Amino acid sequence: MINSDIIAQTKVFVQKTLEGAEGGNDWFHIERVYNNTMLLAKDEAVNQLVVALGALLHDIADAKFYNGDETVGPKMATDFLRSIQVDEKIIDHVVKIIENISFKSSLKVDDATTTKPFTSLELQVVQDADRLDAIGAIGIARAFNYGGFKNREMYNPEIAPNLNMTKEEYKKSTAPTINHFYEKLLLLKDKMNTKSGAKLAEQRHLYMIAFLEQFYNEWNGKL
Repeated sequence: MINSDIIAQTKVFVQKTLEGAEGGNDWFHIERVYNNTMLLAKDEAVNQLVVALGALLHDIADAKFYNGDETVGPKMATDFLRSIQVDEKIIDHVVKIIENISFKSSLKVDDATTTKPFTSLELQVVQDADRLDAIGAIGIARAFNYGGFKNREMYNPEIAPNLNMTKEEYKKSTAPTINHFYEKLLLLKDKMNTKSGAKLAEQRHLYMIAFLEQFYNEWNGKL
């Protein structure tokens, strides 16, 4: 099967699987990440099929919608890719992207065990593409959409952001949405892997800073 057919079948599979998904993690999120990925990939020496499939399948079963189970997505992706007879080396690389792409994967774990993290240029490109969709105007919209989905407060001045969360604390957090800016979104600019990604992240970061200034002014009756 040629790459274009594999990608086309994967798009159909993802669209069908994510029907009815929460608005910030639906097919349109996948489509934006895919488009960002292919844009960034133009400047990097990557396997085009790996980055395309990694982008399309990176959130096929986001753990936060599966009681924190991080094995569902990799298994679902593996089963699908094998069903259309994708090469096992490609599958293995795509699964490693799914397993390592999330922000929480960069946080320290509660136990003392340590393993050498997986890395590849393909992971870095897809990760940057995903992070770009978590910041800027769309990032703000996604944050509040998910906060509403979980019935969280928008902001509570008495609840300070936790700037030193472990992975488990991050997964269990029920903090107000504004805290999420300080605990994740504002950190992403400096975590970009590629030059192209970092350049795009800069403007989106500044947009979030301006939004927060406006938010606090309105909250405190200064405007």
